[in-house]
Amino acid sequence: MLGSTANGLFWMFRQLERSENTARLIETGFRMALTRQASGQNEWASVVRTAGCEAAFQERHDAFNAENVIDFLLRDPGNPGSVLSLFKAARTNARSVRTALTREVWESTNEAWLALQDLLAQPVDMSELPNVLGAIRKSSALVRGAWHGTALRNDVFLFARLGTRIERADNTARILDVKYFVLLPSSAAVGSSLDNVQWETILRSASAARAFNLLYGGDTSPSKIAEFLIFNQQLPRSLLYCCWDSVRILDDLSRMYGEPNTAQGLARPLLESLEAEEINSIFKSGLHEFLGEFMSKNNAIGRQIEIDFRFNE
Repeated sequence: MLGSTANGLFWMFRQLERSENTARLIETGFRMALTRQASGQNEWASVVRTAGCEAAFQERHDAFNAENVIDFLLRDPGNPGSVLSLFKAARTNARSVRTALTREVWESTNEAWLALQDLLAQPVDMSELPNVLGAIRKSSALVRGAWHGTALRNDVFLFARLGTRIERADNTARILDVKYFVLLPSSAAVGSSLDNVQWETILRSASAARAFNLLYGGDTSPSKIAEFLIFNQQLPRSLLYCCWDSVRILDDLSRMYGEPNTAQGLARPLLESLEAEEINSIFKSGLHEFLGEFMSKNNAIGRQIEIDFRFNE
């Protein structure tokens, strides 16, 4: 496969996943802000920081309030990480690799883009925010469903899936980091009913609440929830599952092309380090620090994939 085609597929599905997870990140901040009697500026500031666009936000806005953050992350054309910008970029990449996509995938991508243009043409009213976020998640899911239902299981399919896994691991870590980094008003809130509600919000934002309850019942302790989102081998959004699948895909590409790739040498140690960890030691040393290190290593794998498969050629 040409490097440009692999690049287009990899980034198309990263951008689709990132748009969906930006919506999930907003939902996390929105639900947590509802648990506060104050303005919720800490929550919205943490959402922007976790999205990695604090400097860009502060160039355009003076305050971390709900209206500013939501508009910036959903529809600001000057923010390359906004949902609208990401979906536009995904559609552009889809058009560049049109011959590698099935008709159903292209049509679902194009239709989703047109629908989101209409949906986000105006600032989103807070009363409509849950519906808008749901529509964004649905748009991404429709493209992904069309892809899984119609694509050949060849290297085209592998590059698209690899983009999804790298991006999803990063975003699950970011959603967890929102909770841990700045959201609790004080250390006295740890273990309180407020703390538990916020951790349950994390599960809902990762579409993992029902699966968690099936396994753990009513035990919604922070350690159980973090353990589930980091280590569960059956949860498709857990860090461990995403790392395991990334390693498997890179191994498949190595066999398909008849040569090893350097990204394997980064992905396998990250998987092995996750398998050797346990939640108590992570909480003891610091969840925020653990997540930061994980995101750094995961992003390094993404950059190495671009080098290994000559995405710029």
